[in-house]
Amino acid sequence: MNIATDIALGLTAFGLVAGCIRMLKGPTAADRIVALDLITVLLVAVSSLLALQLENAAYLDLGLALALIGFLATVGFARYLEVSTHIPLDDADAAQRDGTNDEPPSKEKL
Repeated sequence: MNIATDIALGLTAFGLVAGCIRMLKGPTAADRIVALDLITVLLVAVSSLLALQLENAAYLDLGLALALIGFLATVGFARYLEVSTHIPLDDADAAQRDGTNDEPPSKEKL
């Protein structure tokens, strides 16, 4: 059991590093929010694995608190992006805002 939790912790740490890179490099704000949500889920996994490895249930409470805070942060950031008018969600929004988009608006946007 100890070897399995060590392997799982190593793979989770690799996922955390990849998530941090995506959060820092993400081309859009939406990518950064998804990466932040991924990091939160992986931190919950780390706390659960530590609870198994150290046989201490307090780490499960930490995981629960992290999950609640991560959910609220994701919902808050998504709401902020939805109502914000100065942050483009993707490249098409940025091009349309700059006026460099040559295609006519779709019926959905009218």
